[in-house]
Amino acid sequence: MAIKVLITRTVPAGQVREMAQLFKQMRSLASIQTGYISGETLKSSDRPDVFLVISTWQSPKDWEKWLLLPERRQIQSQMDQLLGGKTNYEMFHYGLVE
Repeated sequence: MAIKVLITRTVPAGQVREMAQLFKQMRSLASIQTGYISGETLKSSDRPDVFLVISTWQSPKDWEKWLLLPERRQIQSQMDQLLGGKTNYEMFHYGLVE
């Protein structure tokens, strides 16, 4: 069953340009992973330092494999350094699944 993952990042002022490059690297790497369907990056209109990534995967297992990928973890580490903290992830299933 396909899932969507919501990823929220608050990017400090002055770090947006560097973070954008890391977003591109992450998306490029994700796009070649088994189970990746799509992704989009949104910028808050109310809080311009807040970015939301919506990532769609074929299954929770595909997402979990992606989380453990060493190349992804390296890029995520660079992001966390820029953010000064951790990234927030939330996984959602389609419909009313119990």
